[in-house]
Amino acid sequence: MATMAKPGALGPLHSHLKELPLTDFSSSVLLPKFGDSRLLPQLNVTLKHSRNASILPVIRAQGSPDYVPDSKFYKVEAILRSWRVPLVSSALVKMGIRGVTVSDVRGFGAQGGSAERQGGSEFSEDKFVAKVKMEIVVSKDQVEAVIKTIIKEARTGEIGDGKIFLVPVSDVIRVRTGERGEKAERMIGE
Repeated sequence: MATMAKPGALGPLHSHLKELPLTDFSSSVLLPKFGDSRLLPQLNVTLKHSRNASILPVIRAQGSPDYVPDSKFYKVEAILRSWRVPLVSSALVKMGIRGVTVSDVRGFGAQGGSAERQGGSEFSEDKFVAKVKMEIVVSKDQVEAVIKTIIKEARTGEIGDGKIFLVPVSDVIRVRTGERGEKAERMIGE
């Protein structure tokens, strides 16, 4: 359903416009492809306007806290204590996960960072803490098992244990063969 804004309804900045279409995306089905500039279905878009500012769209996230974007593959990103990584990686190998990317990262969260000590002096040039980021791309049916394994092996119960992020992945492509999708993601038995 599309509606039209009346002239001048949006303020003096846009008074030269005769009609401005406002589209309701909830009733239409849009399936954007990678790189497509169209908006996803069910976006909650409103226009925000104040006296001395231009009109800015305000986009709100999905209304349900249980909303998870549907995808065949997900990237599990875990920011962990470096000394817990060998435990986590060996547990992932035991459950059949063979593809893991590990990066040294620095940052801070609830800990607020920590000061470094060198030669008895404390330096607080930055408050970043060294951590390790593990990235694992898995199929949808493996996600919960991977998350449970990471939590089981990485948890100490103290602040600074880390975070896990779940990111939908639109496709997986194996560079060597050009295979895509499940054939490219498959890591067991190769």
